[in-house]
Amino acid sequence: MKARRTGATRVRRASRGLRLPAWTATLTWKSAVFITVMCCVLAALLGVLVHTAVTRQTVGHAREKALARLEDATAAYEAGGALPPRSGIDPPGLPASLRALAVSGERGTMVADHRGRPTMWAAAPADGHALATQTDYSQSARTINGLDGAIVGSSLLAIGATLLVGAFSVTRVTRRLHQTAQVARRIGAGDLDARVNDPRTADPSRRQDEVAIVAGALDTMASTLQRKLVAEQRFTADVAHELRTPLTGLSAAAELLPPGRPSELVQDRVRAMRALTEDLLEISRLDARTEQVDLDVHELAPLAERVARASGPGTEVGVAPDGPPVRVETDKRRLERVLGNLIGNAHRHGSPPVVLTVDGPVVTVRDHGEGFPDYLIAGGPQRFRTEGGAKGHGLGLTIAAGQAEVMGAELVFENAPDGGAVARLTLPEYVRLDDGEEPPDSPAGP
Repeated sequence: MKARRTGATRVRRASRGLRLPAWTATLTWKSAVFITVMCCVLAALLGVLVHTAVTRQTVGHAREKALARLEDATAAYEAGGALPPRSGIDPPGLPASLRALAVSGERGTMVADHRGRPTMWAAAPADGHALATQTDYSQSARTINGLDGAIVGSSLLAIGATLLVGAFSVTRVTRRLHQTAQVARRIGAGDLDARVNDPRTADPSRRQDEVAIVAGALDTMASTLQRKLVAEQRFTADVAHELRTPLTGLSAAAELLPPGRPSELVQDRVRAMRALTEDLLEISRLDARTEQVDLDVHELAPLAERVARASGPGTEVGVAPDGPPVRVETDKRRLERVLGNLIGNAHRHGSPPVVLTVDGPVVTVRDHGEGFPDYLIAGGPQRFRTEGGAKGHGLGLTIAAGQAEVMGAELVFENAPDGGAVARLTLPEYVRLDDGEEPPDSPAGP
């Protein structure tokens, strides 16, 4: 069994080694190969046809000339006169196969080299011998060879010209396709203002090709999506903004209630609604991409420890002991918001211990619960979606992901191999260009 597995593994590795480069899958490469192959096939077919026709005509003309000389030699031989020049009985150099044909009583012709020159032989029977004549075939051979060279040269020239024209035409199409794909990726990344703006779609009376139709459909889809998202963002922001005033009055009224359990429940629900309203306003600002970051240099470890202490007891903090203190260039307020949401989510939905680890410019928050659901790891957090009946609105991680993007940090959600959810935040590390220059004082310093 082990030998079979090893052999299968070797076969798979060998097959992977034979894989073609990625650029061979492009439309330009495929079109170039197709055009080249078709041009070669067409040139070869036409070359064979022309070569065959010209060779047949040239050989036929030389054969007729050789047979005419053979008739003159035959008449002179029968009359007992002298044979014409370059004629004779069993002359030296006569191909054996042609001599055998003549001795057997048949007439024939054959092209063969004689004294280093191509020669057309013609032979006829003569009293048990072969009466033969020879005609110089050099000019006809040079004509055929020159024709073959001209066919090859013109075919190569035609293939090169066709390939250049075809590559130019295909490149124009692929360039437009690449532009459309790039715009689609920008839209997928959140840039809803991106458009292809193909000039062929600007004029409705102008005929459009398939690429222009795809570009126009993409622009229409982006415009429709942008209108819907803007309307949704405006609705969320308006609702959250309109709720702030009555919630403020409700909060003030709740504080006037006499002490007791009902008063505590009302105040608790009012605080939850106010927190939800503030989260919705923050999400609407993140969606609108109107947030402005206030970047500064901060020492990461003390800042993370302070956020962990402020989040309440039960959070373990670990800092990598090796190396000098790590400074990051970030927005302190937003970083505290992100770390606070990650720690709060770990306490709310995970199981202790909750561990915050600082290793270089990377901050990791881990719990030991059931871990993140599959949809969150695959596509990121989704607002108002939680798993297993857990409390919350699913906005904490959504805000953390949005604020991390605004800061230029990378936030990754995954599950630990031995169980538990892991949120890993990678911040842009501050690098001094001049070793003698002291970094600016950090309010996050000890």
